[in-house]
Amino acid sequence: MFKKILIANRGEIALRVIRTCKEMGIKTVAVYSKADEESLHVKFADEAVCIGPAPSSESYLKMSNIIAAAEITNADAIHPGYGFLSENAKFSRICDEHNIKFIGASPEMIERMGDKANAKSTMIAAGVPCVPGSEGVIPDFKTCLKVAKETGYPVMLKASAGGGGKGMRAVWKEEDLQDAWESARQESKAAFGNDDMYMEKLIEEPRHIEIQIVGDSNGRACHLSERDCSVQRRHQKLTEETPSPFMTDELREAMGTAAVKAAEYIKYEGAGTVEFLVDKHRNFYFMEMNTRIQVEHPITEQVIDFDLIREQIMVAAGIPISGKNYLPNLHSIECRINAEDPYNDFRPSPGRITTLHAPGGHGVRLDTHVYAGYSIPPNYDSMIAKLITTAQTREEAISKMKRALDEFVIEGIKTTIPFHRQLMDHPDYVAGNYTTAFMDTWKMNDPVDEE
Repeated sequence: MFKKILIANRGEIALRVIRTCKEMGIKTVAVYSKADEESLHVKFADEAVCIGPAPSSESYLKMSNIIAAAEITNADAIHPGYGFLSENAKFSRICDEHNIKFIGASPEMIERMGDKANAKSTMIAAGVPCVPGSEGVIPDFKTCLKVAKETGYPVMLKASAGGGGKGMRAVWKEEDLQDAWESARQESKAAFGNDDMYMEKLIEEPRHIEIQIVGDSNGRACHLSERDCSVQRRHQKLTEETPSPFMTDELREAMGTAAVKAAEYIKYEGAGTVEFLVDKHRNFYFMEMNTRIQVEHPITEQVIDFDLIREQIMVAAGIPISGKNYLPNLHSIECRINAEDPYNDFRPSPGRITTLHAPGGHGVRLDTHVYAGYSIPPNYDSMIAKLITTAQTREEAISKMKRALDEFVIEGIKTTIPFHRQLMDHPDYVAGNYTTAFMDTWKMNDPVDEE
C-alpha cells in the first residue's frame, strides 16, 4: 500500500480524497495555487506545497510543478481527482517515468477512450450498442454530407476531442449542415487545438444515464449500477440521482452487462463510468467513457455503502476487486451548489462568504471545502458544494432534499440553492419525467422577497 499520496487537485474533491487517505493510514500532500492558500484541503493535508499563481495553466495544470512537489515530499502516488489532469495521458505517462503511481487510467487507456471517435469504434468492436453515425473521424465535408444522408436527419456533429458541449451542433436539415460543420470545427479548434469531427444520429428525448464501473489489473471489472444525469444546462450536469426513475430491472441488467463488457474488453483499470444515451423507448447507446472518478460519485456510495475513492486506491495498489456487481437498495439525489446567480443566467458569483449554515440530520451529506470567511476565487469552476440526500424511496429523498436546501444558508455571494429548491417542486421532476432537454423549456420563478 502507498505510504504517501499527493492530491493533484483542489476544492471538495481534494478534501474528499484526503479524508479517505487518513482513514487508510496514508499520509497526504496537498498542492495549491496562491489563490487557494486558505482552502480547507490545504489545512487538512499532512503537508502542503504551493505550485504557482492563480491561473490553472500555471498551477494545477503545470505538470512539472506537480511532479516536483511529489518528489520533494517523497509521495509514491498521485490522485488527480476529476478535471485538470485526471484524463491527461501525458501526465499519466510522466508519473510512470518518475516511478510515481498515477491513481487512474494508464496513458494508453486515456488515449484510447479520450478520443471519442476512437472510443466509439472500440465499443462497436466490443459489441456495445452505439449510436448510428460515422465509423470514425470525418475527413471532409463531402464525406460529412454522405454520412448525414446515410444516418438520416436529425444528426449531431461532435468534436472528437470534445467535452463540456464544445464543438457540438445539432443539424435538422441538409441545408444547415455546412454552416454547422464549419462553426463546430472552428469552436473545437479553439477549445481543444483539434478540429476532428464525427457524427451521430441525434437521439430525441434522451436520458443521460451512466454506469459506474471498477476494473482491476487482472482484467476483471464490475459495475455499481447507474446514475441519471439528465438534468443539464449547456451539457453541464446540475443534479443527479440513483436509481434512475426511468430504469427497469431489465434495462439495468442490460446496461450493467454492456458496461462491464466494455471495461473488460479494454482491460480497464481503476474507477470510471460508461456513459449512455437512452431514448424514450429504452434503447440505449454508448456515448463516451470517463476514465476518472466523477463529480457525482457520492450518490453511488450512499446507496450501496461503498467508498469509491478507497477502491480506486486499492486497485491502483494492485489489490483485485471482488468482481461482484452492486444494485442500489436506497435512493440518493445530489444537487451541485455553484457560486452562480440562477436568476441572472447562472452568472458566476465569486467573492467572500460572510455566513454559512450547513444542513444536517439523518440521510444528509455535504461535500464542500468552503466556510464562513472563505473567499471564492474567480479562477476555477464555480462548484462550491455537493448536497446529497439519501432515503428509502425517491419521494423521501426529495422531501429530505427540500428540507436540507431550506436549511442551507450561504450569504455574501449568489448560489444555485434557490434553483434546486424550485426544481424539487417541479411536477415533471417530482414525477421523474425529464430528459436532457428539461432545462430548455423551464424558466424559474422570480425570487421571493425575503423581507
